[in-house]
Amino acid sequence: MSKKDTPMNSSQNSGSGYKQKLDALLGKIRSLPNDSLEKTIAVAVGVSLFCAVFVSLSAVALRPLQVANKKLDIDKNIVTVAGLISESEAGEADLVRKALTSIETRIVDLETGEFTDAIDVNAFDARKAAGDPELGMEIPRQDDVAHIKRRAKYAKVYLVKGDGKDKLDALILPVSGYGLWSTMYGFLALEADGETVRGINFYDQAETPGLGGEVVNPKWRAIWKGKKIFNKQGEPVLGLIKGNVDPSKPGSEYQVDGLAGATLTSQGVSNLIKYWLGESGFGPFLEKFKQSKPKTLEGAA
Repeated sequence: MSKKDTPMNSSQNSGSGYKQKLDALLGKIRSLPNDSLEKTIAVAVGVSLFCAVFVSLSAVALRPLQVANKKLDIDKNIVTVAGLISESEAGEADLVRKALTSIETRIVDLETGEFTDAIDVNAFDARKAAGDPELGMEIPRQDDVAHIKRRAKYAKVYLVKGDGKDKLDALILPVSGYGLWSTMYGFLALEADGETVRGINFYDQAETPGLGGEVVNPKWRAIWKGKKIFNKQGEPVLGLIKGNVDPSKPGSEYQVDGLAGATLTSQGVSNLIKYWLGESGFGPFLEKFKQSKPKTLEGAA
């Protein structure tokens, strides 16, 4: 085989040929009058292709950073709803990571209400699992008070350590439900008794700013602390009312001030509490949890 016939030279010749064709095409475009339709279209197509490539490359390059920021945001919400750090401290990543060391994450089988090690806690994503034929399920219409249509068969539960290394201080449960415009995703923190609210927050929602969007207002969220979830029959009755709660009236411990001008969002919050704390959600888990009355992380497991 002669030198000019080697594969390398053939590839180089092919590349040179493409370059010559491209140069010829660009030369032809440049030679066109500036006000010609062909040149206008060619320039528009070229700019569009360049922008598309740039955006695609940027999206790929920034994807790891976006994933990391999303995880950090969720972690912030977990440690703040647990009361481990304040809202003002949540912007310090080191404090968030340190607070996370006081939390143990477990997977719960929602049907049995028991912990399971069959699912990798680090890889589990409830939103993705909801759409998986094996890991998710369609919610019967008559049970879907939260209007989420599908849910995962499993859920993460966060066990918060107290002053003692193994002392159980609180539980954090992920909750979700539809408001007026969006599905609201958040966390509900319960005291170690499994029935008293420590805090609530929503890390993902698109409700109307100033109205339903007030679900993220720290002042409104603060009034949840100390509220009771279950009545004497063990039914989840905590919910929002129209107007403000009168502490002097019977049943006020199960009531939260409604969001002014946001009736449907308020109903959505009440519905998601009813669903996730009921039999179709964490009800079986909480029932077993309260019966065992664990005081340590080992007891909760």
